[in-house]
Amino acid sequence: MAKNNRQWRLAAHPDGMPREDNWTLTEGAAPEPGNGELLVRSLYVDVAPYMRGRISRQQNYTSGVSVGEVMTAASVAEVVESNAEGYQAGDLVVATTGWQEYAAVPAGTARRVDPKVADLPHWLDFLGTNGPTAYFALIETGRIKPGDTVVISAAAGSVGQIAGQIAKICGCRAIAITSTEEKLAWCREIGYDDGIAYRNEPDLAAAIARVCPDGVDVYYDNTAGPILDAIFQNLATHARIVVVGTISLADRFEQPDIGPRFMRKILVSRARVEGFLAGDYGLRFDEAYRRLAAWQKSGALKSKFDIVDGFENLPAAFMRLLTSKNLGKQVVRVAEPGHAG
Repeated sequence: MAKNNRQWRLAAHPDGMPREDNWTLTEGAAPEPGNGELLVRSLYVDVAPYMRGRISRQQNYTSGVSVGEVMTAASVAEVVESNAEGYQAGDLVVATTGWQEYAAVPAGTARRVDPKVADLPHWLDFLGTNGPTAYFALIETGRIKPGDTVVISAAAGSVGQIAGQIAKICGCRAIAITSTEEKLAWCREIGYDDGIAYRNEPDLAAAIARVCPDGVDVYYDNTAGPILDAIFQNLATHARIVVVGTISLADRFEQPDIGPRFMRKILVSRARVEGFLAGDYGLRFDEAYRRLAAWQKSGALKSKFDIVDGFENLPAAFMRLLTSKNLGKQVVRVAEPGHAG
């Protein structure tokens, strides 16, 4: 029997902050898998900050989503039909499905999911791209060392909560920057030493000076914007700023990022500012997964999830993320395993 396939397609590139009507819901028949492909049904669909860049008209580090195309995303999915050796119906994988219920994906691009290692949402969290993003940005680009004061923005999000715990495991002093006291409480629960809820701080630079009296050794930047400006005013000597995300610019991706210029601060502190893309470390992901899984098994690494139910709510979940309403990793639960036939 033919399966109906709902898809969220980009209706228009956003001007400023995206809106739910930047996508349109369409329906059609599920695709037929070709030779070497798997037909999979999405179970948990990823919603992540990088997606804002993919729907921008501006050139990005990878190809964007054109008007009329299915929105890009990874999913934890269940194999419905296999035309590839080694896979059968019922197997669980992580695959790039996009925002759609069914997708035909090359078996070579799918990654097996073992629920015995971790529950399914974790495969879009520390066992997805976010784990290696936190790991390599700190270990390689940030070059953290015991005793460093490490400040992490968007600290209660998926990457932020992982990064803060890695910093603690490595002997650093971890400082959280979040939007609300509720999020800050979660950060303290998972081991952050201190932090600020920036919406309650009239002077961000002074707030950072309060919690980092000796300056910031490493700043893990998930946001850019005013938080980064405040960090520049509190750099320790030889500080390292790792630019991982720019989510605070979600409403002005197509405009210049205009703010104070702190070149003198960079000069005096001999600081280093470096961009980070997880894909540069793709060949080493298994290294990160092994260490992260061991930390999670020992109880040293915890995750919180903000799960929205219903395929129809994907754009709303993305807006929830962009407006900082999520607490933990944002995902959308579309279906449960065992019902993919």
